[in-house]
Amino acid sequence: MGLLQSHGRYGCGDGQTSVSVHWARLGLAQLFFNVVPMSAFKTLDHVNLDGKRVLLRVDLNVPMEQGKVTDATRIERILPTIKEIAQKGGKIILLAHFGRPKAGPDTENSLQPLVSVLSQQLGQEIAFAKDCIGPEAEGKVAALKSGDVLLLENTRFHKGEEKNDPAFVAALASLGDIYVNDAFSAAHRAHASTEGLAHVLPAYAGRAMQAEIEAIASALENPLRPLVAVVGGAKVSTKLELLGNLVKKVDVLIIGGGMANTFLAAQGKAIGKSLCEKDMLDTARSVLEQATKANCTIVLPNDVVTAKEFKAHAPSLVIDVDHVAEDEMILDAGPKTVARVEAQFAAAKTLVWNGPFGAFELAPFDAATTAAARAAASLTKAGKLMSIAGGGDTVSALNHAGAGDDFTYISTAGGAFLEWLEGKALPGVEALRA
Repeated sequence: MGLLQSHGRYGCGDGQTSVSVHWARLGLAQLFFNVVPMSAFKTLDHVNLDGKRVLLRVDLNVPMEQGKVTDATRIERILPTIKEIAQKGGKIILLAHFGRPKAGPDTENSLQPLVSVLSQQLGQEIAFAKDCIGPEAEGKVAALKSGDVLLLENTRFHKGEEKNDPAFVAALASLGDIYVNDAFSAAHRAHASTEGLAHVLPAYAGRAMQAEIEAIASALENPLRPLVAVVGGAKVSTKLELLGNLVKKVDVLIIGGGMANTFLAAQGKAIGKSLCEKDMLDTARSVLEQATKANCTIVLPNDVVTAKEFKAHAPSLVIDVDHVAEDEMILDAGPKTVARVEAQFAAAKTLVWNGPFGAFELAPFDAATTAAARAAASLTKAGKLMSIAGGGDTVSALNHAGAGDDFTYISTAGGAFLEWLEGKALPGVEALRA
């Protein structure tokens, strides 16, 4: 059985979840796992964990305010891997980073505040070591019994982590018998705990890592077509490689957000005071040309929501895209555009989504993103669409729309998700190949 069938959209939960329900309705489950075999990677299905010290790289870089976790999604997604290793007799040693410490250990970036959260989520007490290498870590590891969990301190407190220093890798490796990577969101970094360890210990993909690989690969490597992609956000410059890769792979590319303004300007349309990268106009025209050559349909707004100031509930107008005044700024796509987007979704079999259509943080400029997200969620729930989404703003926008729970898969990764969509090899993933 494929991972997402047994563990669900977030890689957690008991029994059949909405992911397998969606795929069962589509009749896709068996096809999906044949298309994207995990035979290229070793997983927890390929290792005897009993009595083994398991160095488990996880992502605990969660948002916190005043010492409290405000979004535990990343923690929830690693629970199945931790529980499975424990049930199979492994001794779990958690490796993780937090924040961007610059000068060694500091309280602001310590992982210690997460001990209570992890203990509560797991339903068992976990131990903590104030360093990730050295005598204390070694002593705490030696005291572990099968099924125990130990959290080591922030790996980035050591310069050798980000430098992927062989000596630091060796120090970490001495604490374990096998290495499991469950942190896809950090897989675009060739660091000691995300890539280096995979070369010196037997290495395996954890369940959350496996879920990410299977879900994203299914959408781009051999998808059911038509394949539609939504790319939004503020700037073309930050997603240029993504756009260049997608026009070669997707049937329809829907461009929203501030970057749509740059494309509209590149077509000679007046966009008033709207956000626009004027130095990227030639690049936008090049993307449009590439799309034509690749037989990829580009969808841009044909009506927009404008306002004269950027603030919540500012007076706004819905106008044709050709009628934007000099003192107006485009802050969202209009209802006619949303209708076109919904029609593309209805005709599609696979959807990849990264970025909002407008300034979704401010009403009423969240309308297009919300409507489109709910349309995609409804089609997915009805078994008519496989929908994959990722990126920080995207996750926030879909949750804002109340649509996230009905997507086939939502990636918690930011940079790693984007780089995968851009067609780049991710060091942390490549190191796990069998």
